[in-house]
This record gives sequence, C-alpha cells and structure tokens, in this order.
Amino acid sequence: MTTTLEIKERDAAGRICEFSTPHGKVTTPTLLPVINPNIPFISPKEMRGKFGTQMIITNSYIIKKTPRLHDAAIEKGLHSLIDWDGPVMTDSGTFQMYVYGDVGVGPLEIVEFEREIGTDVGTILDIFSTPDRSHEQCSDDIAKTLERAKASIEIKGGMSLACTVQGGVYPDLREYCAREISKMGADFCPIGGVVPLMEGQRYADLARVIIGAKKGLDPSKPVHLFGAGHPLVFPMAAALGCDFFDSSAYAKYAKDGRMIFPDGTAHLNDLSESPCACPVCSAHSPDGLRKLPERQRERLLAEHNLYVTFAEIRRVRQAIREGSLWELVEERAQAHPSLIDALRVIEGEKEWLERYEPLSKGRSLFYKGRYTIHRPIFHRYAARLLERYEPQPQPNAVVFDEGRKPYARNRLSEMNSVLESAPASFVVRSAFGPVPIELDEMYPCGQSVFPETTDAETQGHASGAFEAFEKAKLCGKNVVGWAGRATADRLVCDDCGKTVFDVETERVRQTANMQFGAGAGNALLDGKIELVKSRATEKLRNVIVDGEHVLSMRATEGLFTLKQAGARRLHAVLSPPAMRVTIHDDAVPFVAEGKSVFPKFALDCDVGLRPYDECLIVDSRDRLVGVGRVLLNREEMLSFKTGTAVKTREGVKQQSGAPPAPKSPEK
Repeated sequence: MTTTLEIKERDAAGRICEFSTPHGKVTTPTLLPVINPNIPFISPKEMRGKFGTQMIITNSYIIKKTPRLHDAAIEKGLHSLIDWDGPVMTDSGTFQMYVYGDVGVGPLEIVEFEREIGTDVGTILDIFSTPDRSHEQCSDDIAKTLERAKASIEIKGGMSLACTVQGGVYPDLREYCAREISKMGADFCPIGGVVPLMEGQRYADLARVIIGAKKGLDPSKPVHLFGAGHPLVFPMAAALGCDFFDSSAYAKYAKDGRMIFPDGTAHLNDLSESPCACPVCSAHSPDGLRKLPERQRERLLAEHNLYVTFAEIRRVRQAIREGSLWELVEERAQAHPSLIDALRVIEGEKEWLERYEPLSKGRSLFYKGRYTIHRPIFHRYAARLLERYEPQPQPNAVVFDEGRKPYARNRLSEMNSVLESAPASFVVRSAFGPVPIELDEMYPCGQSVFPETTDAETQGHASGAFEAFEKAKLCGKNVVGWAGRATADRLVCDDCGKTVFDVETERVRQTANMQFGAGAGNALLDGKIELVKSRATEKLRNVIVDGEHVLSMRATEGLFTLKQAGARRLHAVLSPPAMRVTIHDDAVPFVAEGKSVFPKFALDCDVGLRPYDECLIVDSRDRLVGVGRVLLNREEMLSFKTGTAVKTREGVKQQSGAPPAPKSPEK
C-alpha cells in the first residue's frame, strides 16, 4: 500500500488532509516528534497517550550506524525496534551531513536501508543548501539532489519516498527544484534547508522559500517543513500550505531549561509564573520546577513543550475548520517583528493565494490590523467587482459612508427620500472599499467586522479601491455623497418624480454576476420573476423564474446555490470553459444520478473556479450532466487521484432510451 493524501477541509492555502499509510491514517497539519532511536526522551507510546501523536520521525542514519540498532531493525523491523505501531518517517542523515560533513553513507545505500527496515516514508540523502550559498552554488546543489532523487525513486520499492526541495534562499530555485521533483513522482515533499532561517528568525526568507516551493510542487503531495517544531511558525506555514512539521526542539529546549510557548520561548529561570495551563504548569510552579532533580525537571519541561506544541497544532486545525486561519496568522505575527516582515512577503502573493482561498467562510471575517486588507478574499472581491459587476443605467449614484449592516435595510429611508426626487443607484464607502448596496449581504461585504476607525494603510487601500470602481463602473454618472435632505438638490433628472430601485431583484442579479460571471444575472432572471422570502427573517430564500426554481440563497453567506434550472440557463449563455468541470464520459451516468465527481474522472476545469464555487458539470461534448460545488481548483483537480473534486448537488437525468450505464467508476 502506498501513501495517499485527501483534502477534507481548507482555509487560505492551508488544508486539513487525511494522509493514509500502511500503518494508519494521519490528520494534517500535524507534528512529527523526533524520536532518538538510542534513548527516547519520551517513548512513542507515551507520545500517543499524552499528546495525541499520530506519526513520528526517527533517524535511519543513526540506526544504520549503530550496530545494535542496525541488527535489530533488520531482524525485526523499524516499528518493532521503536515499539510503535503507527506511521513512521525516517530522516536520512542530511542534517548530520550539514552539521558534521561527510557521514560515510551513500545516497542509495541509505534509501535501500530505509526500505529494508520497513519505514512508511523514507527520505533521500539530499544536499543541504545553507542560506549563505550563492545562486550558482545552490543550482549545483540542486543538480546533485535531483540526480539522487531520480536514482532513489527507482529503488524505493513499495516504500513512499520523501524527495527534499532545496534551493537556499532563492524562490526561483525552490520552484524549479519542486517542479522537477514533482515530475519524478516523489511521494512526499519536504522543504529542506530551512533550520538556519528559523534559528536566525529570518521569517520573511522562510515565507519566500515556502511559497517558491509550493508554486512548483504537485498539490496532491504532502508538504513537510523540515525541522520546523516551534509553534510560532505553524500558523503562517500552514496558511501557505505546509502539512507536516517535525522537531526535536521539545527535548533540546528542555535540556537547556527553555520552555516553548505559542508566542515564543522563555527560560525557566526567568519565570516567576507560567502563563500556561498545561498539566505540567498546572501542577508545578516555575519555582517548583527549578527545585526538582535535573532529570525529572528536563522530563517535565519536555512534556510542557509537547503539550504547548500540539495545542497549537490543534488550534491551527480548528482555525482551518472555522475559516479563521488568516486571523490566527495575523495574531501570531504580533509576537515577533520578523513575522511582520513575513506578512509583507505574503501580501505580495495575493494572486497566487487567491487561487486556493475558499469562496466564503462559515463565520464572520474579523479585522486584526493593517494586514487584514491584504487577505486574498478582499483581492478577489475587488477583482470580481471590476470584472463582473454590471451597473444599472440610473443617472445618479449616491454614496453612503460606512454604517450599520445590512446597509440596504438601515439606509432604506434615505434611499426612499432620494428616489422620490430622481432615479439613482447606491454605493457604500465601506472600510475595505466600495460596496454596491445590493451586494450588502454577500460574502465578504455583509460578514466583515471592522472597527469604526481603521489604520491609515487600510484607509488608503479602501480609497484607492473606490476610485478604481468609480472610474470603471460609475463613469458618466452623477456621483453624489449623501448629505441628508440637501442631497436631492444635487441630483440630475430629465423627468423628475418618484422612481423605483428594486434592491431585491438587483441583489439577485448582481450577486449572480459576482458568483457566476458577467451576464449571469440577466440570463437567470430572463422571465417572470418570483422571489420567495423567509417568513421568519424576511430574507430571500428562493428565486423562481417562469415557474422554475433557478437559485436558492445561503443566508449566512448571502451567496446562491445553483439549481438545475438555473444551471441550464447558464449553460446556454456562458461559453466553454466558463463555470465548467468536464468529466470522463464513463462517469456521466453516475453524476447524472447525483454522485460526486472524483478527481481521476475530471478531464478539465475552468481556471477561474475557486474552492466552493458553484459549477456546471459537463461531458466531453459539453452536454450538461449535473450541477455542483467544486472542492478543488483546477490545478488540484488535475493532480489529485483521491478524494472528491466536485460535490454534485443535482444530476441531469439521461433521457429514456439512453444506452445502459458502464461499470461504476466508484468500484
């Protein structure tokens, strides 16, 4: 059995995955504690019982070079040697080679040994490129690493093999190395050579290295940030797409009297009280720990370090589940100035990050400071507003300042007073930019929580976004800022008198445009329109056109679920590949019955579709066979072989007399 990876939940470029191995399944992101094969500081079984450890990493080089361990591993296997029945990864000695020089073992020799002792994930003996090496030197290192990777893959047998991405501090080399390793078919992809960056707190360089590697890697492969074991970097690294972390820091720090915390490290001698509520700190004060015998104190400090480290891993996973990972990243960045530098690097990668950003979250979006405005979701909103929003022909556009949400309900009297004088549309100058009032309930407009006064950078960004919108969408209109009753004196009207602005119908039209593309709103609303509202909340629930149910509103997000009748309308007017996922013809009968699309049956996908976007499922001749929601973007969909690519909501039934369905691809 080989290892596989399946995305279960996601936020930012981060993901919760199920990693399957011959010795069990692992939920990522997770930490692999380093186990010393000679004298485990804490046994693997204790790791599982106390800290919830799912997978561990140990060193095959040390095992091979220690006769007692070597013989036992060959005779009984690695799992028996370390008394652990779960998944195991082995390192190859690359770090020892970096520290001590020649390690006296060949690159193929160590891979053969890893294979023989039955590790789940072995690692190649790559060339460690230190941060001080030049671009040319790192290129040479990569050439050797790739040569070793290719030869190692040929002899790995049934073992999954980790092929390390090197390249020093050069993003272009990291991307190149990652791309070449992906072409070779590596099973597991560590990002190596980063320990010196973390030790030097060069987090901006670390962010560049991760992003460079991720851009080149096959998205279906697990990504391991080698040597990263301090919780301070977990949120940022996870948000950029890292799945695995490992470190022996829990033991090394304990021997030095240092305690790990989510926001940094403190020496036991410097603490009067511990801010931690882990079992160790709850039972022992810092003074009590200092009075313990050395060995007992080291053991308890190591336990504390693991409790804190695994708690942060769980916090990261929970943030992914609830859609608050960017908030956690921004909060943790306040712990160190170099992490703020890393955020500056990340903000320059909005276009890349936006491809992985889910359409919406299951919760409100909270402002955390000047970096909030640079989140990919706001970049997407601004881009779609300029590309997809279709302004109505009213000659006036009245601009309201930020106010209570939802804007339309709370500005209803002001809107009516304007419409008594002249036709107009309405825009809110929100904390993050322009919001046409009919989009006030759509994510992220209706779900973002900003303070009354934001920072200067956010204000400048919002002003720039409004200017771009005004130039692109309000050109030729009489743009008037709301000034109470005096507003009417500034309106223009050829035939003045009371006019109507149907905000509910426009909400449907423009939200559909923002979700599905320019022109989608008109296509969906072409006919007699009936808007069905909730009796309890009076909010829109369903859209009926010519007696057909075309859309349903997801109230918490202000976004639409596309129904079969709506899908038919969009399929008729949107040219391929817009909104489409094209599937193998063998899968058509099953999708038509409502079964989901597996990645291996996806032939192509609209490059503009994002995770959780609605989509049209079509066959190879562009015939509509279903409507659903994509769980993967195009790059992921064409890379993964396991999991679900599209969650089918409705299938389009085949006509009677159609040929019998082929054997189910699910089997």
